[in-house]
Amino acid sequence: DLIVHVRDITHPETVLQKATVLSVLRNLNLPSHLLDSMVEVHNKVDLIERYKPTEENALAVSALHGLGLEELKKEIEKKILTTTGKKILTVNINLEGPQLSWLYKEATVQEVEVMPEDGTARVKVIIGNSAFGKYRNLFPN
Repeated sequence: DLIVHVRDITHPETVLQKATVLSVLRNLNLPSHLLDSMVEVHNKVDLIERYKPTEENALAVSALHGLGLEELKKEIEKKILTTTGKKILTVNINLEGPQLSWLYKEATVQEVEVMPEDGTARVKVIIGNSAFGKYRNLFPN
């Protein structure tokens, strides 16, 4: 669903390495949307003082020190959701009904926050448009 190209930005041949990787990817005849949505990551930015990527849409990280990893995670999540046509939603459900079981079967449940005082839960899911349409039809409230 997504290509993440991680570059050692401190390598003296980093620009040539990027060109080589892009050439190989193009020769694999991958769908154009994969190449167009590729995430480029510049790693080892901790070794270059005040590093700022000059390339558009490149993310600067230091895997060693954890710098930029949260932004990278968000970018990957955003691109994957766009590519797969899914979205992240939080729905309120009644725990006495079949909604939670249905969500576990038809979506990816990420988090369940139970409200014991009223027998409900807040459920965070990754769900496709089609499955969400079915959910709304089955559980209109």
